[in-house]
Amino acid sequence: MVEFKYFSRDEFKCSETGNNEIQDEFIHALDKLREECGFPFAITSGYRDPSHSAEAKKEKAGQHTLGIAADIAVAGGAQRFMIVSKALELGFSGIGVAKTFVHVDTRTTDPMLWCY
Repeated sequence: MVEFKYFSRDEFKCSETGNNEIQDEFIHALDKLREECGFPFAITSGYRDPSHSAEAKKEKAGQHTLGIAADIAVAGGAQRFMIVSKALELGFSGIGVAKTFVHVDTRTTDPMLWCY
């Protein structure tokens, strides 16, 4: 079984189906991000089954369904800034910024940065 420094696989299971196809490499990348940020991360959304209500309404399945994305809860602008800054430094290629969370992913298509 693969060991992670800050996370357990259970934190990433689909909230609607319980399925979990999160990629180990992605969790290792999040471990590095968490280490660099220096504060705990609460994962609000990790793997999403393609049948998940947030995915089913999309035209194209998102990065969550590939097991290479997570939404991290934030408590204010300083945490948002730190996560985004460090995620860029570490090579995360998809970053979405919202008031209460930051989305990070390791997509292999064109890099993206967006606001919700």
